[in-house]
Amino acid sequence: MRGEYKVPGGKLVAVDLAVEEGRLARVAVSGDFFLEPDEALEDIDRALTGMGESSTVAQLTHTVEAALGDGVTLVGFTPEAVAIAVRRALGHASGWGDHTFEILHEGAESPAMHLALDQVLTEELDAGRRGPTLRIWEWGGPAVIIGSFQSLRNEVDVEAAERHGITVVRRISGGGAMFVEPGNTITYSLYVPASLVEGLSFERSYAFLDDWVLGALADVGIEATYKPLNDIASPAGKIAGAAQKRLRGGGVLHHVTMAYDIDADKMTDVLRIGREKLSDKGTKSANKRVDPLRSQTGMTREAVIEAFKEHFRGRYDTIEGKVTPEERTLAEELARAKFSTPEWTARVP
Repeated sequence: MRGEYKVPGGKLVAVDLAVEEGRLARVAVSGDFFLEPDEALEDIDRALTGMGESSTVAQLTHTVEAALGDGVTLVGFTPEAVAIAVRRALGHASGWGDHTFEILHEGAESPAMHLALDQVLTEELDAGRRGPTLRIWEWGGPAVIIGSFQSLRNEVDVEAAERHGITVVRRISGGGAMFVEPGNTITYSLYVPASLVEGLSFERSYAFLDDWVLGALADVGIEATYKPLNDIASPAGKIAGAAQKRLRGGGVLHHVTMAYDIDADKMTDVLRIGREKLSDKGTKSANKRVDPLRSQTGMTREAVIEAFKEHFRGRYDTIEGKVTPEERTLAEELARAKFSTPEWTARVP
């Protein structure tokens, strides 16, 4: 059996192995990484041989770490990467190439409907009625989307939002507040099985699921990097923020909002971005934190989105798809009964 794992921003790790009487046998780690001294590779193989086939990523990682002495140098990979490749070889974890992704890009929806669709499509994947999916959002109106655990009054000037005609909604994922306007924002969601991020910490899973969009940004001339925990940035400033929600059954929602263009004055009028929030960003002004895609590419929003979709199609197996009538009915009810209600929006006052 063979498993592979490409470290985000790093190298490929591959593991070939067999299972005999419930234990790993004939383990052979390979890849385009760098490792010194050479003999350390054999130490890794020997350490993994005999491990139980049900060993977790944490257990496998600890075993690899214990086999490496102080003088060993790993470049482009980690013991955890080896562990993930082992789990993939055993069929416990999956890679991008193990899935066919449906691409959804439909018409504009209200903010509440978008959040309802995120919940419904993740639950449908969790239930096995939908496969892995990339959904591009089209916004039907301006909005502030606060994280699941944020305080409404601490994050949003509700009177300013009403004055500007901006809807305030709360999503099911954590993270910070996002300010969006139709035509100025690019948002997408990934709905994937837990097997795709199996063994990855939350921080590593952000980098893993955002890796494709770094390549897509490079296609449009932007040298972007992942900034822990959940930002995507270029040398000119922050481009995007990500958030994630994992369901108990195994469905994973990962969504990203990018600034194509931005009315920074309106944003700072509506969002209560305090000095503490900015203190670790190296800037005194929220206006200077974000650098939109429009200023860096000169491309239209539509052209940027098409470039993103083409990059995704070129990288993974994809089919064109749509929200099913059943999914839409569920989302419409959820948008009305949950995401449009003051009880949900102000659940953390």
